[in-house]
Amino acid sequence: MKLYAETPRVRTGQLFTDVCVVAWIAFWIWASFQLHDLIMDLAGPGERAQAAGEGLAGNLSDAGSKAANVPLVGSSLSSPFTKAAEAAQSLADAGQQLQVAVEKIAYAAGLLVVIVPLALVVLGWLPWRVRWVRRATAAAALRDEPAGVDMLALRALARRPLRKLVACNPNAAKAWRDGDPEVVRALAAMELAAMGLSDRDL
Repeated sequence: MKLYAETPRVRTGQLFTDVCVVAWIAFWIWASFQLHDLIMDLAGPGERAQAAGEGLAGNLSDAGSKAANVPLVGSSLSSPFTKAAEAAQSLADAGQQLQVAVEKIAYAAGLLVVIVPLALVVLGWLPWRVRWVRRATAAAALRDEPAGVDMLALRALARRPLRKLVACNPNAAKAWRDGDPEVVRALAAMELAAMGLSDRDL
C-alpha cells in the first residue's frame, strides 16, 4: 500500500498537508477543552449557593429541633425554623441544578467546537487521501506488469492535458495503438508522475 508519493515534491506536499491536518485536529481538541473549562467556571456561584444553602438548612434544622424541645411552645417556636430550613434547602437545590445545567452546556459546547472541524477533515481531507492511496497503490502494481504499463499509458491519454500529450508525441494516440514501446513508456511515466510515483521500473 502506498501511503506517500515517491517523488520528493509530491511527498513533501503530502507530508505538509498531513501535519497541518494533525495540528488542526489537535488545536480544536485543545480549544474544546479550554471552552469546556471556561464554561465550567460559571458553575462556581452554583457551588457556593449549594454549600451556603445546605449549611444554612442544617443550622436552621438544628435550631428548630432544639426549639421543639421547649415545653408548651416548642412546636410554635420550631415552625419558623423548619420553614426557613426548607427555603435554604431550596436554595441549595437551585445551586445544584445550576451546576448541572452549566455542566451540560460545557460538554455540549466543547463537543460542538470539536465536531465541526473534525467533520471538515472526515468529509474533505480523508476521502481525498484515501482516493490517492487507492489510486497510487493500483498504479504501483500496474507498472510492474507489461500490460499494466499499457493501461497506464491509456489512462494518460484519457486524463492528461493535451499540451503534455503533444509534447510527448504529436501522434501519441496512434503511437499507443501501434504499440510504440517508447511512447507507451513515456505516457505511462506521465501518468505515474501525476500521482507522484517513480517511473524507474518501466
